[in-house]
This record gives sequence, structure tokens and C-alpha cells, in this order.
Amino acid sequence: MANPTAAVLVIGDEILSGRTRDTNTYHLAGQLTEAGIDLKEVRVVSDDSDAIIAATQILSKTYDHVFTSGGIGPTHDDITADCIAAAFNATIDVRDDARAILQAHYDRQGMELNDARLRMARIPQGATLIENPVSTAPGFQLENVYVMAGVPSVFQAMVATVLPTLKGGAPLVSTSTRIERGEGDIAGPLADLAARYNDLSFGSYPYIKNGVYGANIVVRGSDSKAVAVATRRLIDLFSDAVR
Repeated sequence: MANPTAAVLVIGDEILSGRTRDTNTYHLAGQLTEAGIDLKEVRVVSDDSDAIIAATQILSKTYDHVFTSGGIGPTHDDITADCIAAAFNATIDVRDDARAILQAHYDRQGMELNDARLRMARIPQGATLIENPVSTAPGFQLENVYVMAGVPSVFQAMVATVLPTLKGGAPLVSTSTRIERGEGDIAGPLADLAARYNDLSFGSYPYIKNGVYGANIVVRGSDSKAVAVATRRLIDLFSDAVR
């Protein structure tokens, strides 16, 4: 049985401008792999309503799960919640349970729950809140879309909340073999090996070190025994060049 599938939608001009590095996708990809959920696509879109809505609709129809990152804060450019609501034709407004969470947090901090902060309690109708143990402001799930913060520590905490609720499949296992030959030399035999084990994934990642051309060959699959056998064949095939 095939593993569930997932996509990541990263939202924010700061990612596209290069001002901020996207570490959330890296973290989520590793967590999904361990959970047996296959990450199939990553999209990055600007803080543009039409782009966010269109990407959400396409990805939610294509994959079992969609995880968004960014754009649920208190400022004017935090438009993700409104866009996700629009993507599913849902109304959005301040919700009492989200307001209560924020009110309690800011009361403890001795701070005012002003209009800007209250924006973070605007939740689409029909959505389920995602707990935020770091900064309190909740994310939410609407249909198969999980809307989470862009701040890495908050994003990671929300991922830890969401993943145990999802049904996964077989976790991927992998091996990496270093072969000191150029890709042009190993491409033919490697293609034949990959065809023989077509239920596995073979990735070739070239490098140049001290003037020597080589490649790290990564074998991935959900069947650990098949991965081990294929890796053994790979090593036998290029035994004089394995390092």
C-alpha cells in the first residue's frame, strides 16, 4: 500500500528575496520521512493573495496533506489565514477559543491584547486549532491543510503537535555509497541497476574533491532488506572505486 503524500507551501516575500533562509521545509521533510509520509512537492509563493489561494487549491486536491509555513502573525502582510479561508470558501473571524488562548497569554505577560494581536485569533469557520506551546498563538487545520507559523521554533512545535495525529506508512530507509568515478562513467551501469530494482530510488550526487571526480549514490526505499541487497549490488558493481 502506498504511503500518504504531502506538499509544503512556504509563504513569504522574505524567502523569495533571500533575506530569510527556509529551514522549515528541511525540518518537516525529515519528520515526514520518519512518519512514512512521502513529501512530493514544495512550493514557495510571495505574500500575494491570488498566488496563495491558487497554490492551496491545487496542492490540497493533489496530495493527502498540505503544510503551510508563514503569514499567520499580527502584521498587515500576514494574510495566510484569510487566503486559506478563501481557498475553501469559508468565512473567517475572531474565534472565541482562540481569543481566550491569546487573552490568557497576554494577561500573564502583563500586555494588552490589542487589535494587531487579536488578528492571530482570526480562524476560518470549520477549522481545528493547532496548539502552539512556544508563543501561544494557534495555527489551524482546514480540510487537509495545516496552517503553521513561519518562525522555526514555533513551526517545529506545531509539527510535533500535528504529526502524531496523522496516519503514516512505511518509513523510508537509505544508504549512501561513495564512488570515486565521474557520473559519465557510472551512469550506464547505475541506470541498469535502478531498472532492476524499480521499487527503490537511486540518487546520484556528484562532487569534486582534490581534483578527483566522484558521486555519492543514495539508495532509498521502504523495504530495508531490498535497500541492503541493492546497495550490496552497487558496491560489487563498482568495487574498485568504492571509498
